Amino acid sequence: MAIAQESGLLDPVMALSLVGALGVGSQWLAWRLRLPAIVLMLVAGLLVGPVLGILNPAAQFKDMLSPMVAIAVAIILFEGGLSLNLHSLRDAALGVKRLVIVGAPLGWLASTLVLHYVAGLGWAGAAVFGGIMIVTGPTVIAPLLRQAKLAKRPAALLQWEAIVNDPVGALAAVLAFEVVVVLNSATGLGHAAGILALGIAVASLLGALGGWGVARAFRGGLVPEYMKVPVLFVTLIAVFALSDRVLHESGLLAVTIMGIWIANANLPSYHELLRFKEHATVLLVSGVFILLAAGMSLELLATLDLRAALFVLAVICIARPLPVLIALLGTNIPWRERLLVAFTGPRGVVLVAVAGLFGERLVALGVEDAGRIAPLAFALVAATVVLHGFTLTPVARALGLTAARAPGVLILGGSRWSVALGQALQKLELPVMIVDPNHAHLRGAREAGLPVFYGDLLSEAAEHRIDHVAYETLICATDNDAYNTLVATDLAPEFGRDHVYQIKRVREASARHALPVTLGGKALAMDESFFEVNARITKGWELRVTVLSDAFTVEDWRAKNPEAIALAEKTGAVLRWIAPGQDPRGGADARVLALVPPGA
Repeated sequence: MAIAQESGLLDPVMALSLVGALGVGSQWLAWRLRLPAIVLMLVAGLLVGPVLGILNPAAQFKDMLSPMVAIAVAIILFEGGLSLNLHSLRDAALGVKRLVIVGAPLGWLASTLVLHYVAGLGWAGAAVFGGIMIVTGPTVIAPLLRQAKLAKRPAALLQWEAIVNDPVGALAAVLAFEVVVVLNSATGLGHAAGILALGIAVASLLGALGGWGVARAFRGGLVPEYMKVPVLFVTLIAVFALSDRVLHESGLLAVTIMGIWIANANLPSYHELLRFKEHATVLLVSGVFILLAAGMSLELLATLDLRAALFVLAVICIARPLPVLIALLGTNIPWRERLLVAFTGPRGVVLVAVAGLFGERLVALGVEDAGRIAPLAFALVAATVVLHGFTLTPVARALGLTAARAPGVLILGGSRWSVALGQALQKLELPVMIVDPNHAHLRGAREAGLPVFYGDLLSEAAEHRIDHVAYETLICATDNDAYNTLVATDLAPEFGRDHVYQIKRVREASARHALPVTLGGKALAMDESFFEVNARITKGWELRVTVLSDAFTVEDWRAKNPEAIALAEKTGAVLRWIAPGQDPRGGADARVLALVPPGA
């Protein structure tokens, strides 16, 4: 039996497997239902924890629970820093500086006042938890931004604020906690301030040295490819542990600095490291949140009363927007973007993890009401994630701050077929852009009035000048099969492999020249090479859009167009690309995009 007889709980191995299954399962179900994943994880954790009593992390993992959560949070913050390339700041730099330098202290003050006067916490617990509330949740912001498809600048503001303020919020909590320790002990205030300053300095130095050392070793070929991720993990944990040894929670600052350093070191293997870290973060976020939710008790949840609801409302309406609006005064950021940023502040797993940690330490110091910090944190996270998860997209659309109202298509290659496809997609009211590294190839697209980008789609210039959020689908259709395969393979993780298509490769006579079938994008419905499909255009074939209805069904369309090759169909705002050999599904108001022969 996998059940511990003395406690009636699962043994640690079964408990850990249950945590993984619930965490990843919640994220997958959220993706299928288009719901915020953190809400489903919260429900799952509470269900198996305080409700059913199947999972009790404190009893099952005992002394290992705290270091497990601490290391997981450190890796999550490191991944956040690893995604922050300084070049991506660009025109949002001033806004981010204001949000961190001015907005964070004001947010700390406003949150502390709300916690004391609305939630009823004492000044000690309010000051510590108020510092933690600066954190806006990078692990929650990222999926919300992908879902809402915001314009570049407000998206950059929200993303950078969330990640940079993570260690800032943790350090604010450390500062307040050290003050509480001083007030509850004989330690002098000057001594405590010295320890805090030393901890911050050591954390900054260790983070910079760790990032510099990893970058130097990777760039110099001192570490083989298969050992880069293990070396990175070991270095990360060592930096975190050493910094935390000097000052508790300063390791969060150290690993964030280390991640930012590596992100801006221009390493050849940077993207591979980033993707692996993203996968690890999905697992860790899921696991940590399930553990923390399951660790709640019914007694603590019962403390969530009317004051807790008023506290959440005050944070959303006062403690979040006021500091942001004050911080952004005098900047060139339009008022619409300021409003969107001010009223978008979802909290995530980092806030819950750090709040739970400091709540336990404050209770140990004799601050009795600090036991309410954890349930208040869960209430704030649940409310803000649900609110912003369902309102961010319509609010951004109402303010005119979405990158596109419909999922766009990015076409690589400026051939006659690509131009015809772009014009047909515009008839479907979809954003289109044609990209080609050959300036002459873009002449037809420019004459047709299609948006173009001259350059390599994998270049840094393309990353900054093309708003990838506005485009859901990538079609690689140049006359170079190897280049199509390279771009499709490289950008598949960003667009999602189900949204990356590639024109059929020319069959090679020799196996030594054939590219692996595991690389590249999905096949388009026509399943023809660049030269074959452009030959059709030369012979007079056209790309046309046909509107279906109850009176003119897909069967009627096929009867009138027996030779037509259906490429895609749009129903409402959803565009579906058709697999080779298949027909459209049809339906009222469906529009079919097809390649039809001359005279059809």
